[in-house]
Amino acid sequence: MSNSKVISQKSEVKSTPKEGFVRKEDGTLEITVIVPWNEAKKAQEEIENDLIKHVKVAGFRPGQAPKNVLKAKLNPELVKEEVLKKVVGKAYNDALTKHDLKPLITPHVHIEVFTEGTDIVFTAETCEEPVIELGKYKEEIKKVTAKNKIIVPGKEEKKPGDSIDEILDVALKTAKITVPHVLTENESGRLLTQLLEELKKLGLTLDQYLNSRNITAEQLKSEYNLKAENDLKLEFFLRKVADEEKITVEKEDIERALATIENPKEREEIMKNPYLVASIIRQQKTVTFLSEL
Repeated sequence: MSNSKVISQKSEVKSTPKEGFVRKEDGTLEITVIVPWNEAKKAQEEIENDLIKHVKVAGFRPGQAPKNVLKAKLNPELVKEEVLKKVVGKAYNDALTKHDLKPLITPHVHIEVFTEGTDIVFTAETCEEPVIELGKYKEEIKKVTAKNKIIVPGKEEKKPGDSIDEILDVALKTAKITVPHVLTENESGRLLTQLLEELKKLGLTLDQYLNSRNITAEQLKSEYNLKAENDLKLEFFLRKVADEEKITVEKEDIERALATIENPKEREEIMKNPYLVASIIRQQKTVTFLSEL
């Protein structure tokens, strides 16, 4: 998941904005925040005073020319950008506290209004963890595991991986999970970035890859949106089951997993993120739990 805010600006506002938030049907949160002009003005003055220290004017040392001359040489767009950086983050965090929201991802921020002398208005799109209804997943999984235990003479037995895929497929169809659109887009973007990096290592362009598969960029995006949604549904499902069944990861579990990695550098790199290792192990233990129902 991304760690930086995605900021865009809109030139028109259709109606008078009001502070607050809307939770859309899919769970996406749209938070509207208003920063009073006096706060924005104070931030702007602080930024301008800092920037003019480095402005050069013929006949003066840097930052020593008359203030009005120095300010006139500043790039208005740069000042505007720095003001937004200074006030948006704090205002957004204040809004989260005010409304008691616990977002999963960094927001996509849209600047609705930012003109001299008026309040700054922006919307932040994010989401919290979706509500998950597991349903009667155990009953449905038991039907699959019971069927797979029956050995039919002359019929090839299913491979373990095939059975697990079938179990997870049945479980996800039984559970009710609505993944917020903004979260799907976030994960899809991450997966596509990963693909582009892999193609670059192979010396291939995106166009070459698309041509090799005979698909368009839009088809690739749709494919990755679907993959992202399914991956997220599985992640949330397994986490919910692990929570309800109190499936935990002990220090010994992590040590055993790390011991299986032969490459010392690779092991050292993975050890830097023990939370990720624990998360993967917990998922594996949860899948084992499901397969043994």
